[in-house]
Amino acid sequence: MATMTDSSLPGSRGDVAELTIRGIILGAVITVLFTAANVYLGLKIGLTFATSIPAAVISMAVLKGFKGATIQENNIVQTIASSAGTLSAIIFVLPGLIMVGWWTGFPFWLSTAVIVVGGILGVMYSVPLRRALVTGSDLPYPEGVAAAEVLKVGAGVGGEEENKRGLTMIIWSSLVSAAYAALAQTKLLAADAAATFRFGSGATTASTSLSMALIGVGHLVGIAVGIAMFVGLLISWTILVPMLTAAGLATHAADVPGFVNSVFREKVRFIGAGTIGIAAIWTLLRIIGPIVGGIRSAMAANRSRRDGGNASLDLTERDLPISIVFGTILASMIPIGLLLAAFAPSNPIAASPGATISLSILYILVAGIVIAAVCGYMAGLIGASNSPISGVGILAVLGISLILAALFGRNLAPDATKSLVAFALFVTAIVFGVATISNDNLQDLKTGQLVGATPWRQQVALVLGVLFGAVVIPPILSLLNSTFGFQGAPGAGPNALAAPQAALISAIAQGVLGGNLDWNLIGLGAAIGAVAVVADELLRRSGKGSLPPLALGMGIYLPMALTLLIPVGAAIGWFYDRWARTASNPAFAERLGVLMATGLIVGESLFGVLFAGIVGATNSDSPLAVVKEFPLAVPLGSLAFVAAIAWLYLKSRNEGAVALADDPAAASSVGETDYR
Repeated sequence: MATMTDSSLPGSRGDVAELTIRGIILGAVITVLFTAANVYLGLKIGLTFATSIPAAVISMAVLKGFKGATIQENNIVQTIASSAGTLSAIIFVLPGLIMVGWWTGFPFWLSTAVIVVGGILGVMYSVPLRRALVTGSDLPYPEGVAAAEVLKVGAGVGGEEENKRGLTMIIWSSLVSAAYAALAQTKLLAADAAATFRFGSGATTASTSLSMALIGVGHLVGIAVGIAMFVGLLISWTILVPMLTAAGLATHAADVPGFVNSVFREKVRFIGAGTIGIAAIWTLLRIIGPIVGGIRSAMAANRSRRDGGNASLDLTERDLPISIVFGTILASMIPIGLLLAAFAPSNPIAASPGATISLSILYILVAGIVIAAVCGYMAGLIGASNSPISGVGILAVLGISLILAALFGRNLAPDATKSLVAFALFVTAIVFGVATISNDNLQDLKTGQLVGATPWRQQVALVLGVLFGAVVIPPILSLLNSTFGFQGAPGAGPNALAAPQAALISAIAQGVLGGNLDWNLIGLGAAIGAVAVVADELLRRSGKGSLPPLALGMGIYLPMALTLLIPVGAAIGWFYDRWARTASNPAFAERLGVLMATGLIVGESLFGVLFAGIVGATNSDSPLAVVKEFPLAVPLGSLAFVAAIAWLYLKSRNEGAVALADDPAAASSVGETDYR
């Protein structure tokens, strides 16, 4: 077994296997497979699966057969493979170049280069953010904590009895979560439930995805985030949707649910994007001090390492040297300039290519910093899988489109407008790469912090994951484009893929540069965001809690089906933790709840991997369906879902109520470890 211990890099050590050749190879294989599956699922049926936890489970299963495998080595594998779920989000942008008629296919090297440059920038931007948003904040990082708990239990961290009970809870909740997800795919139980009805003078929809993973995420994010998301959900579906559907309800009586959904997609999501924009700006202002402090700390660590060697720093404080980070960021602007120059020969950019490319590079440089901070904060708030990355894409495409409109004006000739729209989408793709990777990287670094990993090794691992994943995405996109095509693209067939996020982002670029974007919607969202900021500050100063504006904006922007169960899970977790404080061993009882919630995420994620393989093998959207439609699917599914969650929490409560055996190691572990 070869362990990489280059003494020129910070944090070098040879006694514990961490960044190993076998781990890199395993991570590469998982990344390639998971990335291909996620791109395929995301465009074909609108689903993706979280990859960190499945990768950790697979890694532990594989490396268990090798001598000297460690929890840190398994963490590196999941860090590399986590880029699979992250990089697949580029499908929210790149298909737009097909939809607007600029590309007819996905040029391999050009597409790969965009993904690689954006991804590496995302890693570099997030390095100084680790000290501000991971080690120096109390953000919950639900998926990062869940991944760490899986790794700890798999490695036997803690006392024997504690580990045994914790592993039992993860297994039970994983099995229940996976079983429900599988039964939902048979259509005998419902995967979601929705009802559309009149509300006031308009109409609205109440819906939820029967996803146990969302209950687990809610438990881990905590009550403040859950309440904020619920408030945003209420604003969206009890105020905005009814208000905006009132005028057209009579003319759409034949399909009220479709009308309500179209209003949400075409209007309310823009309002949510405005709220997220204001909340993001305020969040950045609030964390700018810690970010600056993080950069200063990183520079001080660099000086300490230079003067005293690696031994002068704790292992868990050894990031990539800040000089390498800044140098990589600046060097990346060269290939970015060359990539953007590919659009320079077309009008109207050809009239002033130097100014256009220079402003775009500056925009990428500055927007990358802002978006990396905001996306890292969102990952800490509700997890990388649930972050509204497409909302960040909306803000990114708005920014570059406004710059291009200021340079060249609006209402140009159709070919000129198409050129500018394509350029805006290409710039957005680079910024989007920064957003997705920084969103994931800080979550991985939280996992690493909890398992005693070396940060620089994780940062190198994620760069490797970017490289491995980037070579897979363009061929899969090309295959899907040639097989199905994309709705709205020239020559798209009847089975064309919707790619709704790419269509939305493309429509925004066309709206800004064509002069027909409804700014009133974004302005209304910004006003809501401003009110949310004031409310949050008043609550914080009064000592009565908080109302995170970003979480509220997410509640407005995301469909109710993806958000409703997070507040429910947060409420359940709050009640469970209040009970845990009365148990004979409060820390152990609370951790059992965390492990049970973790299992809910694990089971559904693992089933997502299996389901992706079945879909690919059968080329069917519903390969497990045994009926087309089952009338009792919703009531039976709802009953089974509630019963399963209730049983798991009761089981966790009963296990937590039983005192641990006399085990000094367990008692020490429970008393000293902060699992929340």
